[in-house]
Amino acid sequence: MTKLFPVLIAMIIVSAPYAALEAQVRKIPASVTESFKQKYPGASNVEWKDKLTGFTANFELSGKPCEARFNNKGTWQSTEQKMEKDALPAPVKDGYGKSKYADWPVKYAYKIELPGDTVQYKILAVKSDLQRKNLLFNSDGRLLKDNATL
Repeated sequence: MTKLFPVLIAMIIVSAPYAALEAQVRKIPASVTESFKQKYPGASNVEWKDKLTGFTANFELSGKPCEARFNNKGTWQSTEQKMEKDALPAPVKDGYGKSKYADWPVKYAYKIELPGDTVQYKILAVKSDLQRKNLLFNSDGRLLKDNATL
C-alpha cells in the first residue's frame, strides 16, 4: 500500500495539466462566427475547434468537406477543400508530372484558398508507409514546398 500511494500521486500530477487543457476551451467569439457566416452562408455540419492562435471550422460546402481558419479577431486566413485527384487543374497536373515525385501515387488532393484571391493546391503523394510528401503547388503548377509527413 505504501508503494502504491507515490505512484498514484505521480499519475495525478502528470495527468492534471491535460485535464486543465480540456477545461480551458474558449467560447468562439461572435466576430469569428459572423465572419464565417458571411464567407460561407451555405455551409452545413459546422464544427469549431479552438487552436489557441485562432479557430478552425470544419464543415461541408456543396457536399464536400472543408476546413476554414480564422484568427482570434475573426479575420479569415485560409480554406482547404478536399477534391478529386482528376479535378486538379492541368498546370498543377503538369507540374506534378515534372516533379521528382511523379511516380508516387496521389492519395489526396486539396484546393487551398488564401486571402488576395490566391489559390494553391496540396497533394499528398505516398510511395510507402515511410515515404509520404505533402506537395504544395501554385495555380501555375510551380512546386512551392515538399514536406515530409506521417
